[in-house]
Amino acid sequence: MENSKAFFEEIRNGNMEAVGKMLVENDSLTTTKDERGSTPLILATYYNHTEIADLLLRHGAKIDEKDASGNSALMGVCFKGFTEGAKLLIEKGANVNERNAMGATSLIYAVNFKHFDIAKILLENGANVSIKDGRGNTALDHAKLQGAPELIDLLSTH
Repeated sequence: MENSKAFFEEIRNGNMEAVGKMLVENDSLTTTKDERGSTPLILATYYNHTEIADLLLRHGAKIDEKDASGNSALMGVCFKGFTEGAKLLIEKGANVNERNAMGATSLIYAVNFKHFDIAKILLENGANVSIKDGRGNTALDHAKLQGAPELIDLLSTH
């Protein structure tokens, strides 16, 4: 457990070299979770450490694993607006239509936080615009609620 705490700390700090060394010694660290239920991959993407995320994936991290709230790494980067992280995760096979405990998808997060570029990338990679969250709203409904004309136009054409 102490080893995993240090591992998570190195990820938070973006210390690629230390994370790499720890993975060489014990690649099962990719399957651990921190006190909040986050996986190393979720944490790396949350802090926008794309190179560490890629390293974790190469060491067998499960790309669609969820945290205690049911959010995946892709949902996190869509919420935070980290375009490069979104591109990496999608390229590596993340499920763009995965849903969290509230029924939200990565697309709904991208729209809610007005991350147009990420929403566009998600749509280009098969994001389903008709999925409704737990409140019955689609991504288009959220775009209308946010008063985001660019996103409304983008979603209306899909």
